[in-house]
Amino acid sequence: MTLRMKLSAITLDCPDPLALAAFYEQATGLEPHPKSDADFAGLNREDGLFIGFQRVAGHRAPTWPDPAVPQQLHLCFEVTDLDEAEARLLELGAGRPEHQPERDRWRVLTDPAGHPFCIARG
Repeated sequence: MTLRMKLSAITLDCPDPLALAAFYEQATGLEPHPKSDADFAGLNREDGLFIGFQRVAGHRAPTWPDPAVPQQLHLCFEVTDLDEAEARLLELGAGRPEHQPERDRWRVLTDPAGHPFCIARG
């Protein structure tokens, strides 16, 4: 028998949940969870997927591509125009690591808490 599971939530550790939720809200257009606070904030997608951001004391941002502090996880987002999306995300506070393994196909950026994420042509 095959176990079937539906992904319902992704939660990222960070030093400032409200700030990180605001970054992803602006980047994705997802709706803020009404019970977000300084210790745990979230965003809701229409299909029920929840992205959470939880405060962690002493949070250490990933150092991708250097494995000194592992990336822990990364999110991938489809976009229609890589250059336009990258420029807008940088305006919102994303970072751009120097190492870009396949710049023609996708871009690796970091959110304000240092988590790597990718944007790729959809």
